[in-house]
Amino acid sequence: MTRAVVFAYHDVGCRCLKVLLDERVDVPLVLTHRDSPGENIWFGSVAELARERGIECITPEDPNAPAIVEKIRGLQPDFLFSFYYRLMLKAALLAVPTRGAFNMHGSLLPKYRGRVPVNWAVLRGETRTGATLHEMVEKPDAGRIVAQEAVAILPDDLAIDVFRKVTGAAERVLARSVPKLIDGSAALRAQDLSEGGCFGGRRPEDGRIDWSLPAIRVHNLVRAVAPPYPGAFTDVEGKRLRVLRTRLMAETGTAQPPALLYVKNGRCYAACAGGGILELLELELDGKPLSAQEFAGQLDGRHLAPGREQR
Repeated sequence: MTRAVVFAYHDVGCRCLKVLLDERVDVPLVLTHRDSPGENIWFGSVAELARERGIECITPEDPNAPAIVEKIRGLQPDFLFSFYYRLMLKAALLAVPTRGAFNMHGSLLPKYRGRVPVNWAVLRGETRTGATLHEMVEKPDAGRIVAQEAVAILPDDLAIDVFRKVTGAAERVLARSVPKLIDGSAALRAQDLSEGGCFGGRRPEDGRIDWSLPAIRVHNLVRAVAPPYPGAFTDVEGKRLRVLRTRLMAETGTAQPPALLYVKNGRCYAACAGGGILELLELELDGKPLSAQEFAGQLDGRHLAPGREQR
């Protein structure tokens, strides 16, 4: 029987671990993360899944620690798999499996190597992304590609919508690939790293709206960081206004500093200084949901210029 040690977290971790078990791969050990107390945990628990399936599960601070490497070596795995595990696996660990180490990444590599690839793809206005199973090497997300599947990013998709599509693609890619990895028929192909870029993580502060940008750029930011992610925001008269969902309007507006927030016919709008108009569909003010009527009351008939903070 084929044996694999699995490093996994999040929904992709749960779904891909189930694929391995469905394919009758022996998984004697799963490594995952402790949930951070400060993080919005909206996704499935790999630790709970492992317990349900009777698999030993550990949460080391450093998976590359010599004791962990020796523990895994003692299990004599054919493969290592990493599914949305957040820590890098170093050379000593990658050398343990006899038949290779493989990672599932949430983009069409070589594009969007690195952190939070789905959020970056939405932020940059991409119309497609996907999931890629690739060989792990010391350089992040740079190993040979086993298989990948594209998904569409629609103009009003939020990052969570795209993430769910990518999760489904990851499951299908792995299900197609595991039998080929096991029987040795998988055809791996090298990446051309010049065709993509590497991106870092994002912080809640990166959701601050720069109203000097064109409306399409603001719209993409809102989509990229909408809940369950921290959300886009601006400061208006000393209060924190979170902009959680927008619609790009057909009318272009007139580029003029400063940007203007206003209510028309019971709907909320933003005329961006960089050109274009957004309808503000979902808002929060100081942590509380804000309807169009309440927003109109806040404006009291005025056109309001939000802060022009730079991201």
